[in-house]
Amino acid sequence: MTCINHPLIRPDGLESREYQLSIAMRALDANTLVVLPTGLGKTAIALIVAASRLFNEGGKVLILAPTKPLVEQHKRFFENLLLPATGRDRDTYFAMFTGETPGVDRTREWEQAGVIFATPQVIKNDILAGRYGLSEVSLLVIDECHRAVGNYAYVFIAGQYRVTAKKPRILAMTASPGGQKEKVRQVCANIGIEQVETRTEHDPDVKKYIHEREIEVIPVALPPELGKALDALNRLVDDRLGMLAATGISVPKRQQLSMKALNAINAQVQERIGQRDSSGYAAASIYAELMKLKHAQGLAESQGSVVLKAYLARLAGEALSPNGSKASRRLAQDPVFLALIERTKTWQHELHPKVPLVEKAVREQLENAPDSRIIIFATYRDTVTLLVNHLNSHGISCERFVGQATKDAEQGLSQKKQIDALRRFRSGEFRVLVATSVGEEGLDVPSTDLVIFYEAVPSEIRSIQRKGRTGRSGAGKIIVFVTKGTSDETFRYVSQSRERAMAEGIRQIGNALTPGSAQGTAATPVQLSIGEYTGQFRDTEGPLIFVDDRETSSKVVEVLHTLGASIDIRRLPAGDYAIGDRILVERKTTKDFVDTLVDRDLLGQVRTLSSQALKPVLIIEGEDLFGARNIHPNAIRGTLSAIAIDLGVTVLVTRNEEETAAMLLVIAKREYEAHGNQRPHIRKPYQPVSGQLEQVIASFPDIGLKNARLLLGHFGSVQGIVNADEQSLGDVEGIGKKRAKKIYELSRHPYD
Repeated sequence: MTCINHPLIRPDGLESREYQLSIAMRALDANTLVVLPTGLGKTAIALIVAASRLFNEGGKVLILAPTKPLVEQHKRFFENLLLPATGRDRDTYFAMFTGETPGVDRTREWEQAGVIFATPQVIKNDILAGRYGLSEVSLLVIDECHRAVGNYAYVFIAGQYRVTAKKPRILAMTASPGGQKEKVRQVCANIGIEQVETRTEHDPDVKKYIHEREIEVIPVALPPELGKALDALNRLVDDRLGMLAATGISVPKRQQLSMKALNAINAQVQERIGQRDSSGYAAASIYAELMKLKHAQGLAESQGSVVLKAYLARLAGEALSPNGSKASRRLAQDPVFLALIERTKTWQHELHPKVPLVEKAVREQLENAPDSRIIIFATYRDTVTLLVNHLNSHGISCERFVGQATKDAEQGLSQKKQIDALRRFRSGEFRVLVATSVGEEGLDVPSTDLVIFYEAVPSEIRSIQRKGRTGRSGAGKIIVFVTKGTSDETFRYVSQSRERAMAEGIRQIGNALTPGSAQGTAATPVQLSIGEYTGQFRDTEGPLIFVDDRETSSKVVEVLHTLGASIDIRRLPAGDYAIGDRILVERKTTKDFVDTLVDRDLLGQVRTLSSQALKPVLIIEGEDLFGARNIHPNAIRGTLSAIAIDLGVTVLVTRNEEETAAMLLVIAKREYEAHGNQRPHIRKPYQPVSGQLEQVIASFPDIGLKNARLLLGHFGSVQGIVNADEQSLGDVEGIGKKRAKKIYELSRHPYD
């Protein structure tokens, strides 16, 4: 094997591949998008380009990836192969930035490091806070760059980098930018791409490095019992389509009810709501039912009885919840739905044959090659749990790999646990990994011999990412289970056609781009209607604004940075922005304002804001506050007057994020001119006695703040409530027999 000879690459460490060198040499000349099938060494190309930039230009290299496990993976690769520049300490040359590291430590590590690996949000927050700048970065590597759309942090960082770096060069990488040409063009514009380098497995300079990947599609028959459940769901869908048609909404036949068709229905519904047509709100509720039923259909077809049963039970439970939607309640009252729920109670085990077929495929692979690594992809967490439990109970050691978020009763996996699971999977502590989509991007497990698709997916990006998990260092196999006559078959053909369209589209876009073209430089980091973009890193002396760390995903913070504000990002106990020791600002979009008013405790939130600042401010951002939902204008006017007069909160209105940023800057300048650059003093919330009493009663099961106020208003005190009999409690509007019994029994239950 011939290896690359470079002063900064470990001798005999990296195989010399013609196509990788060719792409790397091109990438040194212009900002480049590299589209390469997974397993063909995008990270190796990044290493070659990084070594060349560090050797010739000096400075630093910043490598971004969307998840912490992928960041850690890149760091391991570079630490193993890249040699630090002469005189640099290896222990500090490679740095990995996470949100868990204190900001002051990241600032110190940035100064010492030559190569920094990070998730984009951490870098964005540090730039906004002025902890360091990108002027010395001679190469910015953006992995999984198809994410660079909308307000994703990649867009902001690339914009800052192109403006502030002394010697900028961008290398963007992905295996699957998507089949929509316009989206790919937008990605190129957002990160300043000037040329596209792409290869497929069929290109002459790539072919000899491709390991055989056998793809086997296994058709699966839908079990009769699930077929009956699907028939019931179809009747429910037909009924909802008829209800929508009766309101004048144009609907397709059930057989043509694709996501595109559903989006078209929703567009008609939203148009009516925008016209203040009351029928639009009724149609929106029916549409919500339709979406739930469409999801249930997909579960019946591709996932199996256990997952479907759990989902239907959740829908029924949601209908009984005090916060359950009108759509859920109406659906749960439908006789067809009730009969379906009763039928599911007779299902004692998994009915779908996919589960035993997965077990069979895994067992055969491990019998033939005991050292194999196997990844099973499933769309839903319920399916992942089902498969893990089934395989473990049948003597096949496996673990789940899911995202961080906790959903329903199931705990997610922290990024630390994800990294540890991958480490143990690579080392062979267990042989089978069952993953949701979180495992699709960038997992580097070189010896993965078998990848199983529990179901086909319609996304060409996800399909390509999944396939790329095998055949990286040897022959691999892919098995796709497809339920006959269902959406599984449709999704399989859709993803195939989109993959072909994507490959052709990328070539066309690449041909249209030339280094230095306007296409690659047209996008500005932030499109402003106010002021001129400067974007220079500076030890800014602009007015200091404290920002809650949950606000950094908004454009407001980016624009504040652009306009010269000093930004300190931290977790604020209340509000979104703090200015000096007197002003606390809560920002709400018009939609969030009315949603909180209807579905949550808006006045309670504002009351907390008011209790913690001498000068509380509420900014309502957006247009047409009175048309955001079907709420009588007087209800909104009454709420605004209560906020301003009763709670003493200043209400300001802005049209968009840029105006909000400009307003915050004006407030900050006025405050600091009058009172100096004071740090915020967040007072401990004061809660009046009435609020404390409400919290006591609201803590009873299924009571909440609204019912607590009704009970206190009726009985006059906590003592009056706990001494009341069930009949009296149940007579209070909104309480009913069930809640009354719970209050009565719980307040008298002995403490053990």
